[in-house]
Amino acid sequence: MSQVTDTVLMIEPVHFHYNAQTAANNFYQKESRGLDPEDQQIQALAAFQDLVELLQRTGVRPFVVRDTKFPETPDSIFPNNWVSFHEDGRVVFYPMFAPNRRLERRRDILGLLEADGFEITELIDYSEREEMGCFLEGTGSMVLDRSNRIAYGLCSARTDKNLFEAFCADFNYRPIAFHAVHRFNGKPKEIYHTNVMMTVADSYAIVALDAVVDKGERQEVTQALQYSGKEIIAITSGQVAAFAGNALQLKNSAGHPFLLMSTQAYQSLKPVQIKNIARFNPIRHTDISIIEQNGGGGVRCMMAEVFLPRV
Repeated sequence: MSQVTDTVLMIEPVHFHYNAQTAANNFYQKESRGLDPEDQQIQALAAFQDLVELLQRTGVRPFVVRDTKFPETPDSIFPNNWVSFHEDGRVVFYPMFAPNRRLERRRDILGLLEADGFEITELIDYSEREEMGCFLEGTGSMVLDRSNRIAYGLCSARTDKNLFEAFCADFNYRPIAFHAVHRFNGKPKEIYHTNVMMTVADSYAIVALDAVVDKGERQEVTQALQYSGKEIIAITSGQVAAFAGNALQLKNSAGHPFLLMSTQAYQSLKPVQIKNIARFNPIRHTDISIIEQNGGGGVRCMMAEVFLPRV
């Protein structure tokens, strides 16, 4: 079972801007001073289009769907939180923490994928758990090692441990649940998503192990990565804040893998880290700083990997 794909769903933004509802527990999110929502949308759209063009040049297929004007969804640029696509044709809809993010879920996109030749066998919808205050935000909440059937889940206000374990039971993953913190203004704060501090590729993993405060949990994460044959590339809390953990390994149409990250993330890496990653695959990067700052998410969040079978 492959860990990487050459097709990703991307949502072209229409109303991107700083979202106060998600800022409640996303401490990486800061509103740009002097930029009104319209300016934020203009700059975010340009950054989005640059990323799409980079993927196309590299040989990846971005399946781009334009957001709708109504309802207004400022974070629709991050589809990996509300949907995931799996090798057996199953699709999952997820319960979202912020009420205005719940409006991003779109069944019509499934029809567009089917019209393009993808096979969908079943829709599993966990979104009703929102009524119980129970959240699991897709591959933001979970980092999946699809080849080894291991799922890493950082428990937080947006990642309910019980629902995480239920997903793992439904999809035959071994759950590795843990807690992690980052210091903001000198105070420890819960990291909101697993994919902010962790990337799992085919042969390596980029992870901020020092953020895992419990020694037993840290050892469990380390052993799971080592057991699955991943070389661990450790990153610091400063690099996490630069979204170095929010990367995604993809492959081009010829099957050759590469790592995609933001320019800010790339520039935060030390030469030895770049060298270690380059031993496995090249790195590609693009500037999405307007999205990172106002949206609090990086390149990885902008893509929902499509692993669906073809009809």
